[in-house]
Amino acid sequence: MPFKLFNVNEDKITSSEDLKGRYYMVYFGFTHCPDICPEELDKMAEVTDQVKNEFGQNVFVPVFITCDPLRDTAQVVKDYVTDFHPDLVGFTGDKDELKQVARSFRVYSYTPPNVKPEDDYLVDHSIFLYLMDPQGKFIDCYSRDTTSEEVFKSVKSYINEYIKEGGQLSTQQ
Repeated sequence: MPFKLFNVNEDKITSSEDLKGRYYMVYFGFTHCPDICPEELDKMAEVTDQVKNEFGQNVFVPVFITCDPLRDTAQVVKDYVTDFHPDLVGFTGDKDELKQVARSFRVYSYTPPNVKPEDDYLVDHSIFLYLMDPQGKFIDCYSRDTTSEEVFKSVKSYINEYIKEGGQLSTQQ
């Protein structure tokens, strides 16, 4: 599921290729979400800390991709992701780019028609954390009902299996 979007942390277009060599977890959401997105990003932050403590600093990357390009400018996403975890990488893009990336992950997303950035609206979207392996391939997803402990146990088992099979994890950022 390759993608190329605007990385708000680095202020430039980057791609999923830049994440290769590390496990990464992707969440699609929007910054004006009142409850579910913050809960899922908190969960991802907990998992990130657990993975870093177990395997080292740079073997796992948490990723947030907006599904509300109308309101989620690069600066808005950048400010948002820093509230959750210093390693959380935020991505944005134009409507068509984000739609294409969401489709490649099979993410459902719906924004009410004819809304303006200043309107108060919610974006309906899939609620999953997507785990990608060091080659950038999808390996698992976790629903809202999955606890951070369950997600960590699963991620840990994938990483341990990868290492057992001779896989090398990147330690570079």
